[in-house]
Amino acid sequence: MPHRSNVSNQIRKTSGIALSRDNILFILESLIEPLIVVLSLWGIAIWVDGELMPMYLILSVIVFSVSFPGNTKINIPPWKIIRNILVSWLILASMLLLIAVATKHTGFFDREIVRIWLWMTPLCQIIAIFVLRASAPFILQMQGPKRYAIIAGLNKQGVSIATSLKESEYNNTECLGFFDDRSADRLNVELDNDIQYPILGKITDIVQYVQQHQVDIVYIALPMENRPRIVKLLDELKDTTASIYFLPDIFLTDLIQSKVGQIDGTPVITLYETPFAGIDGLLKRVFDLLFSAAVLILIFPILLVICLGVKMSSPGPIIFKQRRYGLDGKQILVYKFRTMTVADDGAVVVQATKQDQRITAFGRLLRKTSLDELPQFINVLQGCMSVVGPRPHAVAHNETYRKIIKGYMVRHKVRPGITGWAQVNGFRGETDTLDKMQSRIEYDMDYLRNWSAKLDIYIVIKTIAMLLRKEKNAY
Repeated sequence: MPHRSNVSNQIRKTSGIALSRDNILFILESLIEPLIVVLSLWGIAIWVDGELMPMYLILSVIVFSVSFPGNTKINIPPWKIIRNILVSWLILASMLLLIAVATKHTGFFDREIVRIWLWMTPLCQIIAIFVLRASAPFILQMQGPKRYAIIAGLNKQGVSIATSLKESEYNNTECLGFFDDRSADRLNVELDNDIQYPILGKITDIVQYVQQHQVDIVYIALPMENRPRIVKLLDELKDTTASIYFLPDIFLTDLIQSKVGQIDGTPVITLYETPFAGIDGLLKRVFDLLFSAAVLILIFPILLVICLGVKMSSPGPIIFKQRRYGLDGKQILVYKFRTMTVADDGAVVVQATKQDQRITAFGRLLRKTSLDELPQFINVLQGCMSVVGPRPHAVAHNETYRKIIKGYMVRHKVRPGITGWAQVNGFRGETDTLDKMQSRIEYDMDYLRNWSAKLDIYIVIKTIAMLLRKEKNAY
């Protein structure tokens, strides 16, 4: 079974590790690629047509919304910068062309403008990123002199911050060391002899050290149970001019879309939340509606043929409806073409197996090609499902696994999907062992932590590619 950290790294390697949000480079990187997509479209349209037509303004709003914010790239090797830009643009351009063809809007745009825009945009993005990379030292100087930080508490979250500061060449903060009350021998044991930073003293020495040295930032990484000590340290640090940041020991639990906010002026750390709030939720819903409507229109003749085949294959309804958990754990009815001689939806639901005698001959073909899932695009239009998200399980399976897999129900913070991150990573079909279900849930959690519009598009494209080749788990 893959370890959760390996699953997380798989996503992070494709998206990059973002710079600090108060870093000027972070802001520029977030804006530069989306702006180039828009500005290149405007420039080419004006150059060819002599004016900027309304349809290009609408298109620019769509592509900016999908591509913003841009991922960090200046701190990776040059060849990876080029590869990532080309792959990202290929995915985005392919999706736009697919939607245009499906909705028959290709005639609205001048082909010469589109052709020039498709090859000019990635070229301009590559040039812009390398210009930003070359300008990075000067941009950092604009942020002022180097800042120095210390960390109270030598533990996992403290080491994580120190490592980030050390390994990123595009920041102007240096970690001087740690303060901790434990002995060096004990720390070596607890951290597996991996202490790479100096221990400057005990917690009680922090204020004096800050007063006597140039310390701009104090990160407090003490465990939450040490509240009296934290309060005392905060009171004492009021006598300094250092900026103070609290790093709660959030590594004790998994985080889903964690954020820092305020409620009536009180800081609140969000531990679990849906990634689809505000504009992100609107963009995902618009994508779901447009994509599902386009698919249903294109495959309508195929749906009629399948309906006839199901009706002739065995007695029973054409559409199989099964209760499953949807958003916020509420029950929904998920539609599928019936592929079995039975329609289980009770307290016990037996998963389909490779040689399952309940599956009809026509149903086996539908399952092999995933055509039995097509009615779920109607579920998407209804608003109870999404094109991409954690796959919904039968209610009976949910009630079983929620008792034995920690955090299982967190996956219901979003609408379930027709396809998902777990499915394109090999966890499609039967989950006949607890390890397989655990792995599927871990992929679902990582999808929630790392969601982006680009990731959704990647999953859709990879799903299509998987359907075009034989899938051993589809039966």
